[in-house]
Amino acid sequence: MDTGSHLRKLHYRAHHRGTREADAIVGGYFDQYHAHWSEADFDWFEALLEEQDVDIMGWALGTIAIPDRWQGPMMEVLKRLDYIALPVGLGKAG
Repeated sequence: MDTGSHLRKLHYRAHHRGTREADAIVGGYFDQYHAHWSEADFDWFEALLEEQDVDIMGWALGTIAIPDRWQGPMMEVLKRLDYIALPVGLGKAG
């Protein structure tokens, strides 16, 4: 598979998780950081995409323990949640 089509596939999978929250976390993470990933980082991310949204969100939010296999620098960046773009007007009283 060529690099361009592989990136498009990962982008799609990252942004179409099934819930808006998971799309924001996983998709935002991919968008913000993938340009600097190594091949090992891409392998880690592709494996992460196979996990359940509720687990990924729980790990990112710190509400559930992160299994040893997911521990490391990639998860630490995921947990920052500084890559999520909130919709305009969110949280403003109407």
